[in-house]
Parts: sequence; structure tokens; C-alpha cells
Amino acid sequence: MPTLALQEKIPCLDLKGQHQQIKEEIFEAFEKVYNDTAFSGGPFVEEFEKNFAACCKTNYAVGVNNGTSALHLAMLALGIGVGDEVIVPANTFIATAWGVSYTGATPVFVDCTPDTWQIDASRIEEKISSRTKAIIGVHLYGQPFDVEALQVICQKYGLYLLEDAAQAQGATYNGIPVGGFGVMACFSFYPGKNLGACGEAGGITTNQEHYYKHLLSLRNHGSTVRYYHDEIGFNMRMGGLEGASLSVKLKYLPSWNNRRKEIAKRYQQEITNEQLQLQAKPDWAESIYHLFVVTTADREGLFKYLNEHNIFPGLHYPVPCHLQKAYSHLGYQEGDCPHAEYLASHCVSLPMYAELTDEEVAYVIDVLNAYRNA
Repeated sequence: MPTLALQEKIPCLDLKGQHQQIKEEIFEAFEKVYNDTAFSGGPFVEEFEKNFAACCKTNYAVGVNNGTSALHLAMLALGIGVGDEVIVPANTFIATAWGVSYTGATPVFVDCTPDTWQIDASRIEEKISSRTKAIIGVHLYGQPFDVEALQVICQKYGLYLLEDAAQAQGATYNGIPVGGFGVMACFSFYPGKNLGACGEAGGITTNQEHYYKHLLSLRNHGSTVRYYHDEIGFNMRMGGLEGASLSVKLKYLPSWNNRRKEIAKRYQQEITNEQLQLQAKPDWAESIYHLFVVTTADREGLFKYLNEHNIFPGLHYPVPCHLQKAYSHLGYQEGDCPHAEYLASHCVSLPMYAELTDEEVAYVIDVLNAYRNA
């Protein structure tokens, strides 16, 4: 049985501790924005864009209002639209597919592997048609997908590779930061992400100047000169307060990610309960553990057991994309992506945030190891 009985609840994610640590810095940054009145775009967003591009080792970064908009704008910048198809993992947050659908194109869903839970590269080619224009690889849970495998397929068929890095700020593939492996990479800075704004925000990185300039136009009503509009664009600018808060947090991202890695290492080494299966970690992937997901035969039973011990895990995600009602018109059936479907029915997200104490981590591990599925 667990060696410790904590009185405080341990949630899947708790942002209070992080913000208490940096509250004064955040308030000082907000005061500068208020004094400058640069609430939409402006110098505080530009500062963050410069620093985030450096973090990702890319030439450019474009701040937008959220990660879903980032995916949408990237699709538009690639010229993808009605009649086109884009390969998308079945196991991902639905926004990956929204970015395709918003353009009028069709997402084509591919199953994940049974161990890494990332898109199965060996299943992609059978889904490619004359209408396929791009593949979106998702660095899911903060762990990079098999970049090289997808690059080879894209080169073979003349397709664009787009990174959905919404959950992977600071993750690396073979020692190189994600964000520059595809033509563009899309990030979410939703508050719950490893690098989260004080509000909604997102970003796009690229090494190619023409995409950078096009994105600047698309996010700003199709305009680069005020009141002159060269194309139909959108109001998807990042706010100044979001840019300022992200600049403060970016300084702490390496230490926060390192703490998550420490916690993940303990989970990986000390969770010995054979009723729990952990995500496989290839040698080339350096995850930043936005989420730490396990699977178990009886998810409802595990949730109930953990709640009884004051641990409140998360669920990411209960329905795979191809079986969402929104995509019922595409005709997918149960069994089309069996690994993604199994994961959706059996996954559990363990507590994972940098402010977890060693005592809390040990308690979670002890409770999990004592779990028995009747």
C-alpha cells in the first residue's frame, strides 16, 4: 500500500504554483504594455517572436491568437484548399484536423503505432492519393514524431511536411529543437502548455522568408500596409499582454522542462505495476512531457481508485479524430484505426507539472504500484 497519505489533492495540472513564482515579473511586464498601450501586436509581440525563433533555431516566428489559428494560417500559406487532402494522425487533439477543414480540404486520418502512439509512418503511403498535398506530424504529449520517416515520404511524393508542435515547446529530435523540420511548425501557447500565455496565443515558425511574409499578411486582415489589403485575411494577431507574458516565461522554459523530465524519469523507472503501459520513447526523441500518458485495461477503475487517493488524472483524448461526430460524413468506422481507438479507450494522463514536489511524485508512484484491477 502507499507509504504516504497526502491531504492535498494532486491534479493532472496545476498552474497556480508556476504563476505565484513569477507573479511580480508578469505584473511588471503587463505594466509596460499598459504604459505603451501596445495591446494588439506591437513591440512586445515582436520581442517574443524574435526570442522564440532563437529558441527553435529557426529564421522566423509569427505570433498569432491561438494554436488552432496557427494551423489554419499555415494551411492557407501552403495554398491548400477545396479538393485537397492532408494526412493527419487519428490520435491527436482535434485542432490538428480543424486546420485542414477550415480551408475546405479533407483530413485523411492515419493510425498511430501501438507503442509510441505517434502517427504510423508505415501506414501513410496507402492513404496518399493524387489529391494529397501535405502530411501533418504531431509531436504528441511533447514527444517528437519520427521526423526522418515522414520527411522521406514527403520527398518521395512531393508533399509538404507540417509540424504540429502545439505540445512540444523545447522538445528535440536527435538533439535539434522541433520547429524547423517541416516547411512550417505550429505552436500553441494555451495557458496549460509548457510555455503558456496568460490568455490564448499561438505561433508559427519557419525558415523560409516567403512563408513568413505571407503569414504576417494573413494574420492581419491580408494587409502589410495599414488599410491596404492584398488578399482576404484574418484578425489573428497575438495580443501584447500575451507576448509580454510569454517573454517572461520563455526564460524559465528550460528549467521547467528539465523538472518535467526528472519527474518523467521517476515515473518510467519506478512505476513497476504491470497493469500500466507507458509510452515508448525512441532514442532520437527528447520529450518535454507536456503530458505523461499511460494505458490500462480498466480506465474507469483506475480513475476511481486514484480519486479515492486524492489524485486526479486527466484524459487525453477519449475519442480519436476519425470517430468524432464532426467527421462522420467522411465515413470512418470503428476498427479503421485500431491502435488510436484502443488508446482513446484506455489512456490516463498522470499528474505532470514542474511544481510537483518529490514527496507528491513518490506518493503518485506508490499509489499506482499498489493498484490492482479486480
